[in-house]
Amino acid sequence: MNPRNFQPESLMMSYGYKPELSEGAIKCPIFQTSTFVFKSAQEGKEFFELAYGKREKNPDEQPGLIYSRLNNPDLQILEERLCLWDGAEKCAVFESGMSAISTVLLEFLRPGDSLLYSMPVYGGTDHFINKVLPQYGIKGIGFTPRDSKEEILKKARNKGVKLVYVETPANPTNALFDLNLCREIADELGTKDSPVYVAVDNTYMGPLWQHPLKLGADLVLYSATKYIGGHSDLIAGAVLGNAELMQRVLTLRTFLGNMAGPWTGWLLMRSLETLKVRMTQQAENASQVADFLVGHPKVEKVYYLGHLEPGSDQYRIFKNQLTSAGAMVSFDIKGGEKEAFKFLDALKLFHLAVSLGSTESLAEHPATMTHSDVSEEDRKNLGISEKLIRLSIGVENYQDLIWDIEQALNQV
Repeated sequence: MNPRNFQPESLMMSYGYKPELSEGAIKCPIFQTSTFVFKSAQEGKEFFELAYGKREKNPDEQPGLIYSRLNNPDLQILEERLCLWDGAEKCAVFESGMSAISTVLLEFLRPGDSLLYSMPVYGGTDHFINKVLPQYGIKGIGFTPRDSKEEILKKARNKGVKLVYVETPANPTNALFDLNLCREIADELGTKDSPVYVAVDNTYMGPLWQHPLKLGADLVLYSATKYIGGHSDLIAGAVLGNAELMQRVLTLRTFLGNMAGPWTGWLLMRSLETLKVRMTQQAENASQVADFLVGHPKVEKVYYLGHLEPGSDQYRIFKNQLTSAGAMVSFDIKGGEKEAFKFLDALKLFHLAVSLGSTESLAEHPATMTHSDVSEEDRKNLGISEKLIRLSIGVENYQDLIWDIEQALNQV
């Protein structure tokens, strides 16, 4: 029907939705219902056969609507649209980013297994890996961007690694991990009968600036609260990948019951329409803010992907994997916690709050907030110090943002 293969941003208003099925409404309605009526008992039987994998679907047969824990039009259309950005076969949307992460880890790991994971990761992920999974006999083995392939393999060989979990760029330092290298490591640790999968948390780049599935990853995860939602008014998560692996994720989601509801699905569809516009402006603003910070006498170091040294390993990864430097900027203020708090308390336009990727600019102190539960040893090793401040840049006028940062720094 289409005269050309449209880009994702062009399809976000219409893909997967048929207005004639909803009284001609130009936007998909909110299907605020728990259950759906079958036309006949035979139809109900057929729907359940497909839902529980009791048979393969016939050509041109579409799985029917049963119950909103299994499927819902708002969720289904949203998942189809998210697949367009990453080139995925299937998607599962969750009630939170952590429910997406925990479901993947629980599905692909068993007692006695090990998880090879990048450091640093988001504080909630770190807690789940190091405080929750050990209760189920699952061990986490961390690696950093400084580790060579040989060093990582030495840590992981014969340890029962079943999953490589990578967060890149890393929260809150913007450290990059080479996904091609992670794929090579997973393949060396796995076998044909017992493969090791690669899962990538792509939250910092959203669906726009990095596509891990095209770089060797098996699964890509998002806190959809962040850039995908982008308005600080919902909590959600998403996992995408090939049909075989995603069927496992979807099945566990069904029985854990941590799917997103129709209202959240509707809000996320609304947000996808402006995703590229928002993220593009945020990246442009971040570049201006980072350039200002580099030259300020009260700033010790800036962590921004647009400032990577050409020729460095991090720069090589950046050029190979990403299409933008993103909209996250962290920096070390000269001093420590006292100076960092003084700066944060003096901000006028930035909001002092956790989370990221939204239309408004946010500032926080990772060491005492988002990453406060990370061990002191790991925080020190990874550069999450008392002087580190994390900024999530929004869509405001960049000159106003710079004014706010400057006046706050002047009060330190």
